[in-house]
Amino acid sequence: MSLNKYSRTLTQEVSNPAAKAMLYGIGLTPEDMNKAQIGIASTGYEGNTCNMHLNGLSVHVKKGIQENGMVGLIFHTIGVSDGMTNGNDGMSYSLPSRDIIADSIENVVAAQWYDGVIAVVGCDKNMPGAMMAMARLNRPGMLVYGGTIRSGSYKGEKLDIVSAFEALGKKYAGTISDEDYEGVIRNSIPGAGACGGMYTANTMASSMEAMGLVLPNSSTYPATHEGKKEECLAIGAAMKILLEKNICTRDIMTRHAFENAMTVVMALGGSTNAVLHYLAIGHAAGISFTLKDVQDISDRTPLIADLKPSGKYYMEDVLAIGGMPAILKYLHSVGLLHGECMTVTGKTMAENLAEAPDLNFETQKIIFPITQPLKPSGHLQILYGNLAPGGAVAKITGKEGERFEGLAKVCNSEEEVIEYISKGDIKPGHVIVIRNEGPKGGPGMPEMLKPTSAVIGAGLGNSVAMITDGRFSGGTHGFVVGHVTPEAFEGGPIALVKDGDKITIDAVNNTLVLHVSDEELVERKKNWTPIESRFKQGVLRKYIKNVSSASQGCVTDL
Repeated sequence: MSLNKYSRTLTQEVSNPAAKAMLYGIGLTPEDMNKAQIGIASTGYEGNTCNMHLNGLSVHVKKGIQENGMVGLIFHTIGVSDGMTNGNDGMSYSLPSRDIIADSIENVVAAQWYDGVIAVVGCDKNMPGAMMAMARLNRPGMLVYGGTIRSGSYKGEKLDIVSAFEALGKKYAGTISDEDYEGVIRNSIPGAGACGGMYTANTMASSMEAMGLVLPNSSTYPATHEGKKEECLAIGAAMKILLEKNICTRDIMTRHAFENAMTVVMALGGSTNAVLHYLAIGHAAGISFTLKDVQDISDRTPLIADLKPSGKYYMEDVLAIGGMPAILKYLHSVGLLHGECMTVTGKTMAENLAEAPDLNFETQKIIFPITQPLKPSGHLQILYGNLAPGGAVAKITGKEGERFEGLAKVCNSEEEVIEYISKGDIKPGHVIVIRNEGPKGGPGMPEMLKPTSAVIGAGLGNSVAMITDGRFSGGTHGFVVGHVTPEAFEGGPIALVKDGDKITIDAVNNTLVLHVSDEELVERKKNWTPIESRFKQGVLRKYIKNVSSASQGCVTDL
């Protein structure tokens, strides 16, 4: 095999003999010195079901690399569990972890001058963080998704992580016994794998496959499926092809590949977080990808998947109908995907899909034909108006309706929402306004999964709406609008809302309107006082000083 243009061999053997000496010290042989070195970035750690098995998968990846005549070298990066940090102060560290992951992978691979990189990823921020790093590095590389979790079960009902949060709302509403509440908590998460619906992890995994950055079916195999081990072992042969053909990450991450990825997000009812992440990944890849592009793709892409959180099915169910390749093949056949895009197999998307199974619309009801969609356009809509002059992202599947008008119930933190729900202060017709939860104000733009799940559990899901300068989990459903910019911390209009103000959310005309005159808003702004962050040092202080707005992807390297 001829090494690609990133070969370290000359540097190690001529410019830095100590490097060669150290490689001998870790057990390499003289023959190994002429082999490509592949960095294997594992996001595995024991404290989270999404990531608990990834170190083991990395070992299989390394074996596949070694068997194909390369040297595999495992290193590690951090992870933060979104499921475990939701609803508490730890969530402020979740989104910043994405950029730390990107920075750390870039740092190691560039410093060690590895010929290629493979990232083994599981939870929400692992995937975009690794993709950002690979785009910056621009050398042969791919990702391995750790796989979705199997569903839990209690009293014959399928469960997942959102079931646990919604049980809390039922507890507040008095509609669940203590025994059943504990039963749901104990049985929602049965083992390894990422959250089981079309939540952020599975959204990113599915869109990565649409982008061509993983092997076919990587996004479909559950974590405990034998196919996941086989995929890891097959990575070596795929990496060898990438090296021989010198196919680098930006050869795959083209403009059309971004469109493919976001098309799949829309078709499958994916997470609002995908918008934030693909804006950031585009920045890393040197691709102009904006909120307008997201809206354009939403306008032309019907929602066709009946998947959680707003639908019935889990990601584990998708494998039985042909997996992601079958879905991609269908989307390509109806003209919604660009088939010419290169993938990590060394073949185009269309070539990969030629042998994929066909969806059978008679025997399966997970994916609908585009002639009978669940919604004729995408569920993610970009809203603008005097409440969000810089844009906002709405997640509206159509089940909630497409227009909501109500009176503001202002909450200056996520904790206030929970307090109001527990006291019965949230009423039908309220537009719950959660502010000071943006990239700088949160800080870290926390997810509002706990409040939205509590609202659903309390039986208010169809009668209230929620807007925030924070984010929403992929597990969120209901009438919700997030990513409101400018955020309250920077004096955006959301900081000026008062209880009782009328707000209109219109996902048909894509507007978010606060029915307060411009003159009144000017007066309110005069009396507005910025909040002072309590973070005076450390990672969150650095994040506050460097992070861009949500409409720019919350990147830290502008």
